[in-house]
Amino acid sequence: MKEPGAQADQANLGVVVVGTGFGCYTHVRALRAAGFDVVALVGRDHARTTERARMFDVPTPCRSLAEALEIPDIVAVTIATPPLTHAALALEAIDAGRHVLCEKPFAADAAEARAVLAAAENAGVVHVLGTEFRYDAGQALLARAVAEGMVGEPRIATWLMHVPVLVESDAQIPSWWADAGSSGGWLAAHGSQLIDQIRATLGEFQGVSASLVHVIDRPMSADDGFVVHFRMKSGCVGTLQSTASDHGIVVETRVTGSSATAWIEGVGATVKLASATGVRTLAVMDHMPTVTAPALPIGSVTTTYERMITFGVEYGPYIRLAANFRRLILGRPLRGPHPATFADGVAMMTVLDAIRRSASDGGSWTEVGSADEHDASG
Repeated sequence: MKEPGAQADQANLGVVVVGTGFGCYTHVRALRAAGFDVVALVGRDHARTTERARMFDVPTPCRSLAEALEIPDIVAVTIATPPLTHAALALEAIDAGRHVLCEKPFAADAAEARAVLAAAENAGVVHVLGTEFRYDAGQALLARAVAEGMVGEPRIATWLMHVPVLVESDAQIPSWWADAGSSGGWLAAHGSQLIDQIRATLGEFQGVSASLVHVIDRPMSADDGFVVHFRMKSGCVGTLQSTASDHGIVVETRVTGSSATAWIEGVGATVKLASATGVRTLAVMDHMPTVTAPALPIGSVTTTYERMITFGVEYGPYIRLAANFRRLILGRPLRGPHPATFADGVAMMTVLDAIRRSASDGGSWTEVGSADEHDASG
């Protein structure tokens, strides 16, 4: 898929992708489809980076971001590396005056996230967070239905996803992903995405009560599941629950309001609305078409972790996210939702911090700090 208008718009925007996993599988391909020129790939292991650059047709493999930034006509950097490296890489790109798209979770904690946001705002660069599912047809349609008052006042919300991607006890995952101290685990990887979806649909969090879970016994300190009871500032209450280690699959995304209920059928683009007058299917927005991801290069996916991050459902949404990143750089009108910015990244980190504090205190009710607070320890 090519983003509509991408070929006709000949503005040459060179971009560096940092990260040879999700960076190649999703960033490289989505950025190209959105009209960027992917000119360099940065990785820690130069032999692997060189091979990945060959597989994904990236001209220049680099050992460091500093090396890549020496290439002429680089206007943007995208970051898809382990979470604890995000802040330093983002600051390096910002200091060089480049626009930045960074994966989530955005930083180690809210305090670090605020520092990166301040740097980006002071530098005047475009800053975008990799929460592509704002551009998922089902999620975007549910958010619009709630925003337009189709359910009345939201009262109960359910975000539930159990999948079997890590069900094997010997699942191959990176050492950082298994380590809670490195911001690894399912809460950071998937919960951060769900937190953004809930904020985009229901507004800001007030407080949480949480548990982090180890469903499958394996040598890892990070969680492979979580259960969060939350209350929004609007008064809506809900449950956020997910695990990557269920032997089956269950998905439910639902907002029950004072006059109607809206829900997504599975993980697709179908959103239903039930009210006193019956049940109807909401029309999918024209700018949110379903996109099938093309096949990845042979031999590029080998481990459990790599299979986990290449489902394919992220490809179409990421193209639309990358296209709006490009439009922001060029000062052109956006299509669809505004992408999450580093300010949203700070808000996300305040929720993640509160969830972790609650879980470490036996699930105690924990207020979510304000995104503009200076002390993340709250």
